[in-house]
Amino acid sequence: MADGSNKPGRLVIFGAGGHGREIAWLATMAGWKPAELLFVVDSPGWVTAPVNGIPVSLLSDLPSDSIRTGFVVALGDSRLREHAATLCMNAGLEPVILRAPDVLSSDSVETGEGTVICTGSILTTNITLGRHVHINIGCTVSHDACIDDFVTLSPGVRISGHVHIGRHAFLGTGAVVINGSKQQPLVIGAGAVVAAGACVTKAVPPGALVAGVPALQKR
Repeated sequence: MADGSNKPGRLVIFGAGGHGREIAWLATMAGWKPAELLFVVDSPGWVTAPVNGIPVSLLSDLPSDSIRTGFVVALGDSRLREHAATLCMNAGLEPVILRAPDVLSSDSVETGEGTVICTGSILTTNITLGRHVHINIGCTVSHDACIDDFVTLSPGVRISGHVHIGRHAFLGTGAVVINGSKQQPLVIGAGAVVAAGACVTKAVPPGALVAGVPALQKR
């Protein structure tokens, strides 16, 4: 695992779509030069001309040199993100924690490998982030929150204190989650989807879709 203080010489970004372009921009803010970046895909049909000046290559065609190579996955679908992370690990790449330099956080935030924290986000105290979590532009995460592996927070999500978000959950743009308590954290179950603009005021079952203010489960 690496971060900006111990970064590999090359950074591979799996996925060359809109999210990939945003993550490439984030990588340059975090200290990588454009020449040190490479988009990779896993199918010949996704290989294109360079995107914003960054080459696009098959993962299987990565240079076989001695340059230390890290990776992040730029896929919004968390199941595909998990699959891509496994492919990259199997190829011998090193998962990188990538965070914008303007992110505000305390020393008590624990961050798992492969996690991406975008510009304008704030994480306060005693927060645990799992592996390959994506915290998009302008999110806030408050005290004693636990965010499990492969969770996605879309732009502008607000997470209050004592909230636990299960593996592969997805929170849409502008969603708000009110606080739980130390004795009873507010839990959003694994694989749940919180619609854009929803306000979550109570626990969300695993795999459920909730929407509205207050957020209600949709059939």
